[in-house]
Amino acid sequence: MVFSSASFLFWFLPIFLTAYFVVPARLRNATALAGSLWFYAWGAPLFVYVLLGSTLLDYHLSRAIASSANTRHRRRLLSLSLVANLGLLLYFKYANFFVDQIDWFLQALHYGPLTWEKVALPIGISFFTFQKISYVVDVYRGTAHVSRNYWDCLLYVVLFPQLIAGPIVRYHDVDQQIRARVHDRQRFWSGIQRFTVGLVKKALIANQMAAICDQIHAEPIDGVSTGFAWLAAVAYYFQIYFDFSGYSDMAIGLGRMVGFEFLENFQRPYTATNFTDFWRRWHISLSNFMREYVYIPLGGNRVGAVRGYVNLWIVFLVSGFWHGASWTFVVWGAYQGLFLTLDKMGWLRIQQRLPKPLLRVLMLFLVLISWVIFRSETLARAGDFLWLMAGQGGPTWYTTLLASRLPLDAQTWAMLCIATAATFLPCAASYVALEQRFLAWGRTPRATPVMLVITLVGLVVACMAVVNSSHNPFIYFRF
Repeated sequence: MVFSSASFLFWFLPIFLTAYFVVPARLRNATALAGSLWFYAWGAPLFVYVLLGSTLLDYHLSRAIASSANTRHRRRLLSLSLVANLGLLLYFKYANFFVDQIDWFLQALHYGPLTWEKVALPIGISFFTFQKISYVVDVYRGTAHVSRNYWDCLLYVVLFPQLIAGPIVRYHDVDQQIRARVHDRQRFWSGIQRFTVGLVKKALIANQMAAICDQIHAEPIDGVSTGFAWLAAVAYYFQIYFDFSGYSDMAIGLGRMVGFEFLENFQRPYTATNFTDFWRRWHISLSNFMREYVYIPLGGNRVGAVRGYVNLWIVFLVSGFWHGASWTFVVWGAYQGLFLTLDKMGWLRIQQRLPKPLLRVLMLFLVLISWVIFRSETLARAGDFLWLMAGQGGPTWYTTLLASRLPLDAQTWAMLCIATAATFLPCAASYVALEQRFLAWGRTPRATPVMLVITLVGLVVACMAVVNSSHNPFIYFRF
């Protein structure tokens, strides 16, 4: 079940919110837990048991860690939790990939392939695995209290707004909110507004861009011209941002409706002037997790310049492979690591003498290239697409047929213009500051009716788009 689906908008969400606010306050955690398990079981009923069992193990290990004064014993317990969590992730997400690589090697030696039944991928395993690791590590470090009971621990892991595709919520950020949180009209209304913003991003912009990009990528490479290759790259550039930031907006809004405050996950990333700045703005929850639980434990930049660069590369190779079991993601991670290393080796000093518009144009092209690699199913396909974008290819007889099938109507071009404006218009303040000012204005007596109308119109239009759309993918459901 996805947030931008009719089943979620017209069935699950109204039933869940009604039940949540009808029950006594002491039962709201239980209601949120039951609703979240229902939400997950809707799409993956059998994998609920994996989630329940692995969380139960982490809960008991965390209690043992919290009650032990023996440092060595605590480390063993932490290691057991990490092995269990990462072992599950490696098996479910990467076993098929590793078997495919072994098969390729065996065939190169003229041996037959292995007998192997493909492993199904549990929905959201990349996200909830990181959250369970965050819980046990936070308890080990003493930065958060152990959960009061198994049900609180399970609620942290399965809370449905962030369960499937993030943002990755670290345990110490919501520990106190699970124990007690505030519910009021202002917070609930703010949640509706934020959810509507995300739904509009997803249903009106991301889906339009996906319809173009997916159609072009489905074509044989000899049927794609240079112009269409650029069109697909630009469409995906906007699709992945409005798709994922829209999902994060909806998750943050849903959390607010039930009293949870999740940290921001995007801060106008395409206005960044370098890759260091980009990763402070893009998928912030993943950046925070990787820094806190991978980069710093490796030694960060405190172990010398060369080792610091190596640590940075390790983090982004892990980040790339975390996104999916494919060499394209590994190369994408290495690509990010390369430019982040160049930043630290002196580019950040050099760029201070260059105009910001030039830097933003340069980043646009570099990020565009990275998304071509990220989107392609194979490295060969990525190379062919980049070759086309470099002008090494031309129209074929098939191009006219492709053009006739693409949804290049006035609405699509309008959405493309809106996406460009929303992404690049100058803005001195951050998204959060803008939102706070906008909401403060919206609480004034004059503005309240205007805000109500804007929100309702946006919600209705987005819901109509959801009902009428047959193309409604969520990019990060793959991960």
